[in-house]
Amino acid sequence: MAESVELPSRLAILPFRNKVLLPGAIIRIRCTSPSSVKLVEQELWQREEKGLIGVLPVRDAAETASVGPMLSPGVATDSGERSSKIPVSTSDGKNQQELIQWHTRGVAARALHLSRGVEKPSGRVTYIVVLEGLCRFSVQELSVRGTYYTARVSRLDMTKAEMDQAEQDPDLIALSRQFKATAMELISVLEQKQKTVGRTKVLLETVPVYRLADIFVASFEISFEEQLSMLDSVDLKIRLLKATELVDRHLQSIRVAEKITQKVEGQLSKSQKEFLLRQQMRAIKEELGDNDDDEDDVAALERKMQGAGMPPNIWKHAQRELRRLRKMQPQQPGYSSSRVYLELLADLPWQKGSEERELDLRAAKERLDNDHYGLVKIKQRIIEYLAVRKLKPDARGPVLCFVGPPGVGKTSLASSIAAALDRKFVRISLGGVKDEADIRGHRRTYIGSMPGRLVEGLKRVAVNNPVMLLDEIDKTGSDVRGDPASALLEVLDPEQNKTFNDHYLNVPFDLSKVIFVATANRIQPIPPPLLDRMEVIELPGYTPEEKLKIAMDHLIPRVLDQHGLSSENLQIPEATVKLVIQRYTREAGVRSLERNLAALARAAAVRVAEEHAVSVSKDMHSIDAPLLDNRLADGAEVEMEVLPMGVNNHEMSNDFRSTSPFIVDEAMLEKVLGPPRFDDKETAERVTTPGVSVGLVWTTFGGEVQFVEATSTMGKGDLHLTGQLGDVIKESAQIALTWVRSRSSDFQIEAAGQINLMEGRDIHIHFPAGAVPKDGPSAGVTLVTSLVSLFSQRNVRADTAMTGEMTLRGLVLPVGGIKDKDWYLGSSYPRT
Repeated sequence: MAESVELPSRLAILPFRNKVLLPGAIIRIRCTSPSSVKLVEQELWQREEKGLIGVLPVRDAAETASVGPMLSPGVATDSGERSSKIPVSTSDGKNQQELIQWHTRGVAARALHLSRGVEKPSGRVTYIVVLEGLCRFSVQELSVRGTYYTARVSRLDMTKAEMDQAEQDPDLIALSRQFKATAMELISVLEQKQKTVGRTKVLLETVPVYRLADIFVASFEISFEEQLSMLDSVDLKIRLLKATELVDRHLQSIRVAEKITQKVEGQLSKSQKEFLLRQQMRAIKEELGDNDDDEDDVAALERKMQGAGMPPNIWKHAQRELRRLRKMQPQQPGYSSSRVYLELLADLPWQKGSEERELDLRAAKERLDNDHYGLVKIKQRIIEYLAVRKLKPDARGPVLCFVGPPGVGKTSLASSIAAALDRKFVRISLGGVKDEADIRGHRRTYIGSMPGRLVEGLKRVAVNNPVMLLDEIDKTGSDVRGDPASALLEVLDPEQNKTFNDHYLNVPFDLSKVIFVATANRIQPIPPPLLDRMEVIELPGYTPEEKLKIAMDHLIPRVLDQHGLSSENLQIPEATVKLVIQRYTREAGVRSLERNLAALARAAAVRVAEEHAVSVSKDMHSIDAPLLDNRLADGAEVEMEVLPMGVNNHEMSNDFRSTSPFIVDEAMLEKVLGPPRFDDKETAERVTTPGVSVGLVWTTFGGEVQFVEATSTMGKGDLHLTGQLGDVIKESAQIALTWVRSRSSDFQIEAAGQINLMEGRDIHIHFPAGAVPKDGPSAGVTLVTSLVSLFSQRNVRADTAMTGEMTLRGLVLPVGGIKDKDWYLGSSYPRT
């Protein structure tokens, strides 16, 4: 028995790499290395009475060079023994610089069987040894004997008397019962798979307690670290606790594996069942001749997806979604949403683009000149943009942003760029958009989800390189649903839009080939990060002279064509167009002018239509009486309109029977458009009183005339300002009053003997249209003129408007934006 074995003080050591021999376990070792072969020959093979050898665990990286002859022991055991460094000495007394990495604890073993292989021509011999572990020992000193090691050891396991006493310990009895219960549960699970576990059950019932844990744990595979932990567990209670934990962990892993296997088998059986039912359903449909429904639709959808040219990663995603669609029935809730999603993937232009012809800059310039009058700098910048695209088609050019009032041609400029590049044009309106999902799309988890406007626009034009107009980009808002302007940062960034991710698509889409053009009325509402991604090109608007040229060359021919007229039916002289511009429109663009011209065209259309109706009535023939009788006999109802054939009818037809064109004069202008909305006489009437001057202001919709009214009352010399004014314009009024008071003698506006110009009176300055906020420094000249007019009691010229910032020294600073402020002014206004 193992407990009666006497352990010698020195043992030959056999290294056991990455494995551990536990007491009571039997292992088979094949010895091939020279050191292990030498050990077996001298300690086992050549002796009649086989002695004991020590088996020490060794790691893969065992033998490494180090400073000094020493051993690196294993980890400290939980039985209290700590790690130590054991010196190594050779049999000839010479020190060797060697460090051997192996465990400091091992198991004494005896050979149960020993066999020697055939010696090879090289002299190499192989031994196969079957060893049985007997007891644990600890290495005290390690030395080298020839080519193998020997060690001075001390026994760690208990003696027979100690074992007998330990078996009576109640705690140990309870631990052994718990271990046996867990082990029996594991054996019952393994019996369903293996038929050889019966012997293990017998061992569990017959092996003593102190051998039970080692033998049972050695019967199944555990990690090397766990084996070392069992070897280091000298205390029997700790050994049983660890063995119970290992057996329970092994049991749980087997149960998890069984659960996974059952689940997989269940899924396979379910899919096989669905496949069988589908095959039966398909056969039934073929018999009924009803096989051209959903299956054909899905197959057609798959063919369409194959021809869409999707990238490989997106095609894999689409295939997964298509397989999911095939497994669903049309009545299921998610069927329609999945189908719509796949149709969108198939419709998107993943690889399809517009075929670009050779870019002709001369033709592009002629087209811009034909479509737009004036705007020389803007058209020159567009030509430069097109020139760069011609030299390098794949260049990442800037995003052009046209900023200007309504009606100045921003959208038509973008359309002209698309026509010059021979690309399709798509317009995305962003006015009033407050939801980020309008740009990025809704996630498919929501009911009624849909892609963003950009993806919808690309689907509509069916190419991946159109000219996309982001219209009214300054009118986006933000709320709890997100900020669309922030989503546009990714769209307009060339480094990011190559992998634009629409939430609905949930796959990246390449927007780098799209040419983006934006429009806005103002720069201020656009967030700075978004504005930084665009090149701003300002369109200030048109002067009256430019409006006249646009009307004669573009608007009138278009209006005539829209109303079915020609120059033979309607003629609008140039002088009449000037009157329309001066008296009926005040805008930066030409939309209001086009509406007024359309009103004149409608009046002419009424006249032409009436003439046509009268001519048709003259050419009508009377209906034969038999035909009329037949219709009445069939029960048909005849509606008749009786026209008196007399002198009045003859006069009526003569009124509209004019072959001359309809020429619009001033009288006809007032008859169709009504009395003038704007009149120069208004300005002349308002400046008849001293203290009133005319200024120029800028608004988001163009320039405007601003009157400044000043009056004086009895008071204490205070200055009153009204008209919803800002801080800057209030300071301009203070500067203007101070400068006028300092120059009162130069303008001869002081009364005789008067020292202070403000003595005994207050000055009140008012800016009409008080509901409109006003601010800015450019009203300084206008304020000075109004005050000088008030104090000198001289009227300001009615045909002069002014703008400019005034300093305290009387200097007028350089003025900008004259054209922006002068949009609404007629040619009769001099600019000062």
